[in-house]
Amino acid sequence: MSRIKSCLQELKVKGRKALIPYITAGDPQPGVTVKLMHALVEAGADIIELGVPFSDPMADGPVIQLACERALVHGVRLVDVLDMVSEFRTTDSVTPVVLMGYLNPVEAIGYETFLERASKAGVDGVLTVDLPPEEAEDFCAGLKRNNLDAVFLLAPTTSEERIKQICDVSSGYVYYVSLKGVTGSASLDVDEVATRLEAIREITDLPVGVGFGIRDDKSAASVAKVADGVIVGSVLVNKIAELASTPDSIPQQVADIIRGMRQAMDA
Repeated sequence: MSRIKSCLQELKVKGRKALIPYITAGDPQPGVTVKLMHALVEAGADIIELGVPFSDPMADGPVIQLACERALVHGVRLVDVLDMVSEFRTTDSVTPVVLMGYLNPVEAIGYETFLERASKAGVDGVLTVDLPPEEAEDFCAGLKRNNLDAVFLLAPTTSEERIKQICDVSSGYVYYVSLKGVTGSASLDVDEVATRLEAIREITDLPVGVGFGIRDDKSAASVAKVADGVIVGSVLVNKIAELASTPDSIPQQVADIIRGMRQAMDA
């Protein structure tokens, strides 16, 4: 059983929902990332989504685009992100880590090389935003061979037929994008999200994490009532940007946001 599946099953037994923070690896500088990952876990994170810096993150809004730019200034590459996961694993062998990013960096080093290195580093799942399920057969087969979960996105506009197609190649969990648009945009309608999740659960038994539009303790708690996991990114990355000139303060202050969400979700 994968770390992701084990984590989500354990939370379900306890009647709790997964809190899944997203941060961009290497933002605002490489030395912060692993310390921040540990701080997030201590604050109540259950799974960490670690963004791989990319020069054209098309699904992301300005906040995460700028995070990628800050990381790329330091030359952070996919192989460096894998090294960060390896370092994290020296003292945390439990918390699942999902790499989230785009296909180009993976293709640059090759599918097999990436998958082998990711598995060896201690990665648990991969979410490749711009890889559609129609073109993912070989990649998903490689993920399975290396005991890695394939996480895919579902959108508010995704048809039932396509939801089934996506869920058939997914494992671990599926990521429901609660809004039409890029990360960091608009405000979410929890009732609408709940309705969509009911339809998704008619099609798949996979846990469903919800992201985009979760900005504070209240929205995290509201989404936790209807979803299996709460995925939060832009508000954390915004705080990192604010503290970029004082990087030593980042782990504690960003973790404080997660701690507040965890308490609200568990209340």
